Amino acid sequence: MKLVTEKKLDTYYSLTQRALRKIHVDTSVTLVPYDVAEEFLDMAKRYVADALYFRKKGDYVTAFAALNYAHAWLDAGARIGVFDVEGDSDLFVVDETWQKKKK
Repeated sequence: MKLVTEKKLDTYYSLTQRALRKIHVDTSVTLVPYDVAEEFLDMAKRYVADALYFRKKGDYVTAFAALNYAHAWLDAGARIGVFDVEGDSDLFVVDETWQKKKK
């Protein structure tokens, strides 16, 4: 029995893929080097690749975990302001209050 269903895995994979497409490195950031943004994005992409690898092996639990790690990197980058996510609080942990603080 799979502890993580294929439907659930598809949902989280799609969510993370959408978040990856939404990311734009915010080059106006002055407090955090551009290199940090590149590193966060690289780590997210690597975890997505890992998730695909584990899924193909039938290891859904590890694939699910890797997708969550990937999305966490994206959320972290959005939260510290190295990614411009256009205030998208559906895909990222940002909200109106946070957006006002950022400015």
